[in-house]
Amino acid sequence: MTAADEGEFLIVTGMSGAGRTTAANALEDLGWYVVDNLPPQILRPLLDLTDMGGASLPKIAAVVDVRGRSLFDDFPGVANALRDRGGVKVLFLDASDDVLVRRFESVRRPHPLQGDGTLLDGIRTERTRLAPIREAADLLIDTSALNIHQLATQVSEMFSEEGAARHRLTLLSFGFKYGIPTDVDHVADMRFLPNPFWQEELRAHSGQDEDVRDFVLSRPGAKEFLDSYEQALRPVLEGYQRENKSHSTVAVGCTGGKHRSVAVAEELARRLADVPGVAVNVRHRDLGRE
Repeated sequence: MTAADEGEFLIVTGMSGAGRTTAANALEDLGWYVVDNLPPQILRPLLDLTDMGGASLPKIAAVVDVRGRSLFDDFPGVANALRDRGGVKVLFLDASDDVLVRRFESVRRPHPLQGDGTLLDGIRTERTRLAPIREAADLLIDTSALNIHQLATQVSEMFSEEGAARHRLTLLSFGFKYGIPTDVDHVADMRFLPNPFWQEELRAHSGQDEDVRDFVLSRPGAKEFLDSYEQALRPVLEGYQRENKSHSTVAVGCTGGKHRSVAVAEELARRLADVPGVAVNVRHRDLGRE
């Protein structure tokens, strides 16, 4: 079986400043062969090379972006043609405009499409050009709330080997007051449960502590929700594997991302750990943020 047949050819693209280099470095650390700033016209010969290389080139990641200038115009067509061939996935990295502006200003570099305009002009031009690519991407990571270490961790979780797992499920707790995560597949709202914040003896603790966990999971409706949500997610996870969707994220939210969402995310992870072919990990986005 060739590398392409195994789905080991990844195209990394996205907005300038959204973390393509960090993602590429994380993939390289996992043993991928990474080619940066590749013209899209070279993708097909590179894929042919993986077919001939066999086990010597088991995983290939190619970073393709607007630095290719006019050559980049062919990217959507090339990517679609390679998808039809099979075994190719596209990872798109995105971030909000204000975050991208701050990142460019912090490194004092112009946007590659800025020209004589402003940073925001360049970002908006790039976003327009990339819109169809983003829409068709197999995997999306919004890095607006991630630092480079968090992004590297997320990429590692998505692409690292872990037994025979065909699908990686991330259960992500968060606080609604900090914003709903954008790069998720499902969102569950735990604000229907009483908030441990109003229990003085529990306020300083988190959903990872036994006293808070017991309080949250014993409230009316908690068990019924967990039983129903677990049963709803199991066929979804099985279906994702049939459709070759390699990663999904379930975001579990409460007000501050400290008590209810953390406890429920941990409990869901425990319950779903036995789903065949699925590797489950838990991330707490806003824990410790208050």
